[in-house]
Amino acid sequence: MIEPAAPSGPIHVVVDLNRCQAYAQCCFFAPSVFKLHGEEALWYDPAPDASQREHVLRAAAVCPVQAIIVQWSEAANRRPAEEPHA
Repeated sequence: MIEPAAPSGPIHVVVDLNRCQAYAQCCFFAPSVFKLHGEEALWYDPAPDASQREHVLRAAAVCPVQAIIVQWSEAANRRPAEEPHA
């Protein structure tokens, strides 16, 4: 089964901190985006650099409790509005 390609453009990361169990798998796959602070508090960058895109997608995929949600910017998928003529 072939998975559809992910949309291009900026990504936004949301972690359901109520669901997160601090397994830290995301920290191994995207250490510049996800960090454990102490034993249980997860800190993360909600708007990671484009160079981290594949790492973030892998981190979301391996999360044992599926607490990581990756969203794509709607602005990246919209066409620029036409400028009014004077």
